[in-house]
Amino acid sequence: MDYKDLSSNPIAVVLQLVGAKWKILIIKNLLKSEMRFCELKKSLGCTAKVLTSCLKEMEEDGLVIREVDEREFNKIEYYLSDIGYTLKPVIDSMQKWGKDYKRLRKLMEQYKQ
Repeated sequence: MDYKDLSSNPIAVVLQLVGAKWKILIIKNLLKSEMRFCELKKSLGCTAKVLTSCLKEMEEDGLVIREVDEREFNKIEYYLSDIGYTLKPVIDSMQKWGKDYKRLRKLMEQYKQ
């Protein structure tokens, strides 16, 4: 995505770049370590077409780096760029919020009974 195509609203920018379900999960996985395409696909459970599309967009947006190992046939690894790593606090906050939400919903359900 070109810089000029980004929203003027900062939250909308985040959603433009990583708002798709699979993109945020790709980032979560790549925060742990670099991964090959097949590892990401297995970990996420999405289709190859969706994963390919997301990775290509994320590479174009400067979030992910695709590295081809010339020594090994077909060895391609993906890892986060420095910009991609800046999403770590966002992911951490989302994980915390998700856990808290589930806990609170469980408590709400218990009180209803």
